[in-house]
Amino acid sequence: MTATEAPPAPPGPPTPPAAGPAGIPLHQVSRRKRLVPYWLLLPGILWLLVFFALPLVYQASTSVQTGSLEAGFEVTWHFRTYWDALQEYYPQFVRSLLYAGTATILCLLLGYPLAYLIAFKAGRWRNLVLVLVIAPFFTSFLIRTLAWKTILSDGGPVVGVLNSLHVLDVTGWLGWTEGDRVLATPMAVVCGLTYNFLPFMILPLYTSLERIDGRLHEAAGDLYARPLTTFRKVTFPLSLPGVVSGTLLTFIPASGDYVNAELLGSTDTKMIGSVIQTQFLRVLDYPTAAALSFILMAVVLLMVTFYIRRAGTEELL
Repeated sequence: MTATEAPPAPPGPPTPPAAGPAGIPLHQVSRRKRLVPYWLLLPGILWLLVFFALPLVYQASTSVQTGSLEAGFEVTWHFRTYWDALQEYYPQFVRSLLYAGTATILCLLLGYPLAYLIAFKAGRWRNLVLVLVIAPFFTSFLIRTLAWKTILSDGGPVVGVLNSLHVLDVTGWLGWTEGDRVLATPMAVVCGLTYNFLPFMILPLYTSLERIDGRLHEAAGDLYARPLTTFRKVTFPLSLPGVVSGTLLTFIPASGDYVNAELLGSTDTKMIGSVIQTQFLRVLDYPTAAALSFILMAVVLLMVTFYIRRAGTEELL
């Protein structure tokens, strides 16, 4: 090579192939990759449409119908059904929200210490305790509720202990029990709700607490924080997602429950779920039952939205 000749240019980057695997053009390969998430979501979307959205639309149309089972129902856009249903059954709505709220608070007070012990103190017994928490799910919801009729039976040991501790005097003054009787009272219904939905509170709380880094507690101790201060400033704020999740998973199904009210309560403790069940299966007044269902759903949805915003977190575990 002479002095006047320029050095050869370095080789450029390799030219990408014009086609992907099996000769498919690259633009088609890229488009197929973008469609993969949508194809994976398709079964879930179809499931929601068939088993949630369509029944919801059908119930919405039923709520504005008029007629009878013998003559048939017809969509007449009779929205007054909502007002009539709310006006007639508002005591059951209030009672349902009161019972569900009380059971949710009791579940939180009982579940948080247990979830804390499982997350931080159980050690090698953690898995065993978790199995015991979910053990009630191994039996039928109906059988678990019926068992409380024996536990709270008149003259039984539980009622005897409560009576000796004068607990029934306080609950009787509050109107939750009647004399020495617990069955067929609001207290029995709340006890059944608390027992049946307690695991729904414990598991989200445990999941949230278990994710807390233990070094944060050590750092709080190094800063001379007392255990109560550590709990108030570190543990509880970091477990708020579990608190929100647990309270929602407890309150929402408890507010629409009717099994506990039917088996453990009386006519004076009927919840709105019992009314809806009666309207659907006994009275056969489908428009009123559908309207009550939508009113309950709307009320719970408004309460849940307000609660999540006030809680300051939308991370549901």
